[in-house]
Amino acid sequence: MTDDSTNTGRRRFLVGSTSAVGAVGVVGAAVPFVGSWNPSARARAAGAPVRIDVSRLQTGEILGPIPAWRGRPIFVVKRTEEALEALPTQDDRLTDPNSEQPEQPSYAQNEYRSRRPEILVLVGLCPHLFCSPTPHIELQPEPFDPNWKGGFFCPCHGSRFDLAGRVYTGSPASRNMEVPPYSFEGDNVLVVGVDEENPA
Repeated sequence: MTDDSTNTGRRRFLVGSTSAVGAVGVVGAAVPFVGSWNPSARARAAGAPVRIDVSRLQTGEILGPIPAWRGRPIFVVKRTEEALEALPTQDDRLTDPNSEQPEQPSYAQNEYRSRRPEILVLVGLCPHLFCSPTPHIELQPEPFDPNWKGGFFCPCHGSRFDLAGRVYTGSPASRNMEVPPYSFEGDNVLVVGVDEENPA
């Protein structure tokens, strides 16, 4: 004759162990699903959109570490009011101050080269030989330019770009830095790789 207390103990053990195995299975199934919310490195290299939280980006800062899209670095800068006011003062020193090159998105054809005046988004490569320029975003004299008003300097061959990514006349680069397709989801999420006009 079987003791009821023994049966109860066995029943609890079987129910508990079955529940534990089931929970492990659910977690195992969920992990790849949750991972799929963010694009893999291969998907990013193929051009999948990259979402960047810009809520902690302070005025006068550049986002880092720099996220990548299609294997290329992206610069995200939150410009100061002083930097925005300085942009028009550089026009006569620039090769293409109005961003008239046809490969630029329409929202790069304004004095800020951006959707929002304060937020600058650029592919972080020099159009000359695709080195990565060094950000010098402070408005202060630099050894390579005593009248520097912030921007990017390519140490490979000396190309200079202002704080809208526009190339200075006399630089080895003949074109402005590229503005990638991008848009915003709400106030704080930047989506590189998708815009309203030309999804990429």
